[in-house]
Amino acid sequence: MSRQPLAIIDIGSNSVRLVVYGGAERAPSPIFNEKVLAGLGVGLGETGKLSEASQDVALAALRRFHLLLRYMKVGTVRVVATAAVRDASNGAAFVAQIKRIGFDCEVLSAEQEALLAGEGVLSGIPLADGIVGDLGGGSLELVEVGGGAVGRAISLPLGVLRIAPGGSGEREALAILRAALRDSGLGARGRGRTFYMVGGSWRALGKIDMIATGYPLPIMHAYAMKPARAPALRQMVGALDAPFVKGIAAARLATSPIAAMLLEHLTDELSPKALVVSGFGIREGLIHDGLRAKARGSDPLIAAAREAAGTEPRFDSHGEALDKWIGALFDDTAEMHRLRLAACLIADAAWQANADQRWERGVEMALHGDWVGVGHGDRVVMAQALSATFGKTKLPDPALAALCPPERLERARCWGMAMRLGQRLSGGVGAALGATSLTLAADTVVLRVGRNQQALVGDTVERRLARFAEALGHDAAVTIG
Repeated sequence: MSRQPLAIIDIGSNSVRLVVYGGAERAPSPIFNEKVLAGLGVGLGETGKLSEASQDVALAALRRFHLLLRYMKVGTVRVVATAAVRDASNGAAFVAQIKRIGFDCEVLSAEQEALLAGEGVLSGIPLADGIVGDLGGGSLELVEVGGGAVGRAISLPLGVLRIAPGGSGEREALAILRAALRDSGLGARGRGRTFYMVGGSWRALGKIDMIATGYPLPIMHAYAMKPARAPALRQMVGALDAPFVKGIAAARLATSPIAAMLLEHLTDELSPKALVVSGFGIREGLIHDGLRAKARGSDPLIAAAREAAGTEPRFDSHGEALDKWIGALFDDTAEMHRLRLAACLIADAAWQANADQRWERGVEMALHGDWVGVGHGDRVVMAQALSATFGKTKLPDPALAALCPPERLERARCWGMAMRLGQRLSGGVGAALGATSLTLAADTVVLRVGRNQQALVGDTVERRLARFAEALGHDAAVTIG
């Protein structure tokens, strides 16, 4: 279900960001995103105050955001400030200036900030299980997630702008970190589970790792690394050359040594099974926390795929009917079924492209769409299904195949061939599929067509049926009546 756009303004210790969200209620998608690096947390540890210069930059950005939101006619706007404003002696005066611009600014407590970071990760990775670490300029929040809920949360004064460079700063940070993990119990509870990395400084490390390893899918959300990469990244950021610098903000590069140092120590203390980057944080957490129970429990991938299909319909809700029509032939797990359904829904939207580009459109949507609740291997599965739907057997980059098991790719290819058959048979109309069925009888794939519907079956349908059955290792037959 779509809803009216809403906006979140996040006033952090390093940046001030406006994001406007639209689309499905469970899977809101950014339709505008602008960030200004104001550096409110710079020097806060020494002076205890927000500098005049950083306030000027932040307030100028907020004035611009206020005007833009008026032009955009966004009705719901939430403005939150985090560690720098919370801890500064002149933070209240700064909030008063924001009020004069026309925004009501909520200063989040340390616990709220941590809990919302956890909610944000659950919004984008519903099955997340482990410890979330949200690294900002002024603080590091750690919170346990699992079973669709957030648990114990703590906030530490270990932001990338607060830790002094050099050995003494590292020793002090490590002492604070160890004590907090021990006293909170999060150190023991995080062992052997996943560590989720939230925040721009850690996303920059993820991007550096992608470039260094030649990773074939440049999607930061849900990017996974082995824990052994943490010390390697720390060593790498100390001597970055031009290829790594390109596309990464100078301010992020400047703080990357601190971010890498913290990641290495957290990895040592928690012994996680994996490091996973989350593109979702407190902004998405604010939205997720306010969802109704029904929306919160729905599948964000399917919600987003339905939204994509619904904005560019061909005739009716063909994707849902197509998934049901081919479903009898596949004993898919629940996880694979949701990917199959999403692929069927996306296929309808891909039809809006030029005939020669439908394959590219479908594969591009699967690989690079703003999907939630999927890993990178899941994206490749959907791309393989859509590739076969539009008459191709291979992925655009062979390296993508390494991101998921071969048996999943083969299953997705067969989905796509069945989808291609159903697209041709029905002309893209769900009701036409309802007048037929596709079943497996012994070693034969059987297309059953009502006596009054037999004109739906032509030479092309029969050829596609035969090719699909061959891919499954079966014969093909058409029965009428």
